[in-house]
Amino acid sequence: MVKTTIYLEAETALTLRRIAATEKRSQAEVIRAAIRRYTQRAALPKPPGMGEFRSGRGDVSEKAEAVLRKAAREKRWR
Repeated sequence: MVKTTIYLEAETALTLRRIAATEKRSQAEVIRAAIRRYTQRAALPKPPGMGEFRSGRGDVSEKAEAVLRKAAREKRWR
């Protein structure tokens, strides 16, 4: 895990404390779960230029995720 600091409005902090107490979980656990749900639902931005060029292949858009995963594994995408 990576430690980070966030600033909350007073009302949000109070609500967070109440939720954590009700669920018998730490505030950190509640925050991590909320961020995990948010990031799983959020659409990741595509790399610059994606979809702007023609490769001559008709299946690239169907295989875009696989192409990106392969590029990331091979450290060709920064």
